[in-house]
Amino acid sequence: MQLQQLRKVTAIGGGHGLGRLMATLSFLRHRLIGIVATTDNGGATGLLRDAHQCIAWGDIRNCLSQLANQPLAKEVLNYRFNSDSALHGHNLGNLLLYTLDELSARPIDGIQLLSRLLKVESRVLPMSESPTDLAGASNEAFDCLGELCVDELPNMPKRLMLSPPVKATPEAIRHIRQSDVVIIGPGSFLTSIMPPLLVTEITQTIAESSAKVIFIDNLLKEQSPAGNLSVEQKLSWMAKQLNTQLVDLVITADKQAYTGPLPVISGVVAEPGMPHRHESNSLLHAIERALEQLEIAPRP
Repeated sequence: MQLQQLRKVTAIGGGHGLGRLMATLSFLRHRLIGIVATTDNGGATGLLRDAHQCIAWGDIRNCLSQLANQPLAKEVLNYRFNSDSALHGHNLGNLLLYTLDELSARPIDGIQLLSRLLKVESRVLPMSESPTDLAGASNEAFDCLGELCVDELPNMPKRLMLSPPVKATPEAIRHIRQSDVVIIGPGSFLTSIMPPLLVTEITQTIAESSAKVIFIDNLLKEQSPAGNLSVEQKLSWMAKQLNTQLVDLVITADKQAYTGPLPVISGVVAEPGMPHRHESNSLLHAIERALEQLEIAPRP
């Protein structure tokens, strides 16, 4: 398997899509890292952020729960307290990550400790260890603060930014520099894929690296302004926001969904009964075909 020969692989996105991708590639073990969006401000994550001004833990928890090859561990991490509890609305995994962070020197120390407890060998890293929010400009001014607001915009924002700007996690930058391939997506375009790329150091490092970049599109139209965009329009919008074109190849379920100049791999299918979720074997096969088409070879 060509993937097995690669030195490093970096995956970028949010909880659900990134977690599925990392679980599919988990055989890479320590050679795989995920750089996770930390701007969520809704649900249980929003409750914690409002009270403690911390990074968003929900997508990190989601990735770890999909990587943990232990059904009970997944149930524990995803357990949500009901209305009979004083912790109503909170998620046990988020609280655990927050507690480990409080006991650790850095957020990634707490994540690494939980990863060891769950026997997760791939590295899950926050895009930044400092709290920040996603902000959107519907016209000239940034008048929409938070992921919830961005998702509810009637049209694509003119611009996105992080408020305040934050520095990338150093370990993430180091791993990108060593990577043979960077995989972006699948996931919510504006709120899972874009936030890590809005960290200037992350995008600059990808652009300056020799790694090839693969974009994996969603299987279904998402419920956000980006749901009305074609793959080509998403990549064009991304390039305009980032002032650089990062992507070298597109993976999509339907080859007709992308008519742009980049090479495209199609044929990925959904998990039976879960139309939004990529079936692991077809996703793995598509990535292997992408590596062949891009002629990616491991560096010495």
